[in-house]
Amino acid sequence: MEESRKLRYRLLALSALFMACMIAYCVTMFDAQIVHGADYRAMSVRTNTTPEPVEASRGILTDRNGKVLVSNRAVYTLIFDPAMVSGDALNDEIIKLMALLREQGVDWYDELPLTAEPPYDYDFEVSRSGMLVKYLKSKKWINDDATSDTMRASMKPQAIYELLSDEFKIPDDLAAAERRALTGFRYSLATAKLDGDGTFLFASGVDVPLIARIKDSGCAGVRVGTSSVREYQTDAAAHILGRVGKIQNWDEYKEKGYAWNDLVGLDGVEYAFEDYLRGTDGKRLVTTNADGKVIDEVYSIEPEPGQNVALTLDIDFQEQVEAILAESVGAMTAVDGIDRGAAAAVVQIGTGDTLALASYPTYSLKTFNQDFATLNTDSRRPMLNRATQWAFAPGSTFKPAVAVAALESGVITPYTKILDLGAYRYYDMVFNCWIYSSRGGTHGLINVTDAITVSCNYFFYDVGKNTGISTLDRYAAAFGLGEPTGIEIPENIGTMTSPDYVNSLPNQRWTDGLTLQAAIGQAYNTFTPLQLANYIATLAGGGTRYKAHLLKDVSDYDSAVPTYVYDEPPADSISISPENLKAVLAGMRKLVTDGSVRSAFRECVVDAAAKTGTAQTGGKGSISNGVFVAFAPYDDPQIALAMIIEKGDSGGALASTAVKILNAYFTAAAPDIVGENILLK
Repeated sequence: MEESRKLRYRLLALSALFMACMIAYCVTMFDAQIVHGADYRAMSVRTNTTPEPVEASRGILTDRNGKVLVSNRAVYTLIFDPAMVSGDALNDEIIKLMALLREQGVDWYDELPLTAEPPYDYDFEVSRSGMLVKYLKSKKWINDDATSDTMRASMKPQAIYELLSDEFKIPDDLAAAERRALTGFRYSLATAKLDGDGTFLFASGVDVPLIARIKDSGCAGVRVGTSSVREYQTDAAAHILGRVGKIQNWDEYKEKGYAWNDLVGLDGVEYAFEDYLRGTDGKRLVTTNADGKVIDEVYSIEPEPGQNVALTLDIDFQEQVEAILAESVGAMTAVDGIDRGAAAAVVQIGTGDTLALASYPTYSLKTFNQDFATLNTDSRRPMLNRATQWAFAPGSTFKPAVAVAALESGVITPYTKILDLGAYRYYDMVFNCWIYSSRGGTHGLINVTDAITVSCNYFFYDVGKNTGISTLDRYAAAFGLGEPTGIEIPENIGTMTSPDYVNSLPNQRWTDGLTLQAAIGQAYNTFTPLQLANYIATLAGGGTRYKAHLLKDVSDYDSAVPTYVYDEPPADSISISPENLKAVLAGMRKLVTDGSVRSAFRECVVDAAAKTGTAQTGGKGSISNGVFVAFAPYDDPQIALAMIIEKGDSGGALASTAVKILNAYFTAAAPDIVGENILLK
């Protein structure tokens, strides 16, 4: 009995102890998960979770028909985080990393704008001068009011290099190339820290075997990330599409919320449409275990891709125009061995849509980085966009604009005839008609239509003198000559001869004889191919001028429905009476039916109208530039074309090239004709 009672007491004691443990456990769990759950979760995140930015995809570029021109390709990146390395071992770890990269043939970014080899010089092609100034100011090595220009004037590159080497404790026993590379790497880390990041993305597009080698070698401080690079689906339109790269003007982009390592459009439409193409980066929390292995990822902010931008270009047509231009220039060079530049612009009449902008020589965006040194030293300047940035004398292609100015101001009518005497005398000056200089002949009694067809200088000397330079300037501006076209990429505005412009030039003064020269497209008149194409589009369109543009529409990444469609009103309107317009256009039409280019235009698939130009380049024995403008079809104008070939001589020599371009467009645009009883597949 006594034993039974003792057993009962023991069971009660054990039960009470068990209950006490359970209560204590529940209280502890309640305190940990309910009362202080948020605090412990925050501690866990701080301890095991690292926030990482997630790069948003850049918007896609397409042509007017939806063909992809530039897309994205995912790549691995390598990021150096000095926080993962002890300060004393930092240089040693970087040296070990660079040796491995060299062994694998992998280049890395170097933000230090000094040449790679001594004697050191500034090299702002590779990086930003503004960041170097900012870093030198942070170290009190230059005054706070210093600029890039004053820095270059006051500090020699060698002095900067020595200061940096001392600051980063670069070992003296390293080879010169190794010391420079290590100094550049440390500088890149230091400038990243200066702008609040602290990590340095030093390589992009690396492969998995390299990542494995880095991990196996135990290189401290290296993290693997992901990014995307632009992938070009065409070798054409390099000058238009542009490139993406590291930020050059950090202060400008910092204000817009960009991060230090962000990539931005550097030129072309990549730069022009940056606000559309740029996405919004996201953020994720990466949880790792004690071994550093990722065990969980949580997106706190989802990345939002950039918008897709459709251009007005027809890429198939653009590729054909580039090929035709290259073929024509190559044929000329094969004959005389002269290197030439050339350009062509094609604009849609009634909209300003830019259908093609070809510049020769050109380059490939796919291999731009590898080819840069060669491109940069090529005397033909392949990186110059001649279609928008090359202004030249238009020659006789300017005469239709002069004709409109004279007709609309009442100086002449379509029926006015002027007798070409060969040599036009103005005070003590003599200006010869081209036919008088070359053949000793004249064009006789001639009206404005025929004067355009045969390009009679005598006629336009007289018309230009009586119209006056102020009226010529006013009509030229209305046609968009010597004015911005509206194109979104950089352009040369060119010039129209005027007293104010000439008198502003050093050692120059205005003379009335310049009016006569301007009237035939010489003197100080300089325009780009795009300006000429838009002028002809305005003329053929009855006087309504639209801005030339490359933007067609913008849409979200996950929708084909545009969020914005380009729909700008006309930029200007010129009042041209139907009778006067008919007289001018008829002169351009007669050039291709009865004039000097009729043989070439027999091959044209549509009725067209054109005007040739021979732009003198100056100098005895120099070869003139050939200029050519055209529009088609004549009765229903749809496109306008302007083209120049450097040292191409008379514009008539370009006629066959123009015909090939017109045929390329209208052959592709022509719908297939299906006869009866034909099975559609």
